[in-house]
Formats: sequence, C-alpha cells, structure tokens
Amino acid sequence: MRKELAREEGERKKFRATFDRVGKKINYKGYSEDTILLKNIIDVSTNQPVADHLWFNYTKGFEGIELNEGVVLEFEARVKEYRKGYLNKSLKINTRKRDYKLSHPTKIKKV
Repeated sequence: MRKELAREEGERKKFRATFDRVGKKINYKGYSEDTILLKNIIDVSTNQPVADHLWFNYTKGFEGIELNEGVVLEFEARVKEYRKGYLNKSLKINTRKRDYKLSHPTKIKKV
C-alpha cells in the first residue's frame, strides 16, 4: 500500500481515517507523550487505501475534536520518507530500509 505514497513524496494530500485509540510514547528526553492511532487510511482523491494504520502525535489539531473509537476523520498531511529497521554500527548490523509515512496533519475534522 505504501508504494503508492512513494510516487507522491513531498506532496500535501487529503486523507480519511478511522480513530482507534490514544497511546503513549517516550520521547528522546524521557518524557511521556500522547499519540493517536488511526486505522484504514484512504487517499480521498483516489479512494485507494494508503496504509492499514499510522501513529500521530496528539497535537492541537486533534485536541479540538471529540475523539471516540470509530470516529472517521478527514485531514491533510504531507507524504514523507523515513528509514525503518535496526542499526548497530559497532556490530555492523543494518536492516534498515526506506518506507513512507504521513506527517504534519492539518485541517483535521470529523466526517
């Protein structure tokens, strides 16, 4: 599914997704941050699935919306490349590979 995102890297597009739950992550300073899990992400312009799930930081754009499980959201986001996998330079292990994600969600609204 994310191969379609590779062709649109750097573009800002409109997406639709279903809210699943709020989670937590530890940031690089050791503090706990809230995150949001969105499922069934669909590109609105082509009506094609983009990803089965994505995690976003719980930003101000999400705070203004009453989020309950199953709520459908529409938002704009930028397609961005990132590296995923394991890297250990001292043991010369590198299983990282290129993947694509959505970042900087804006204009978030309930559908």
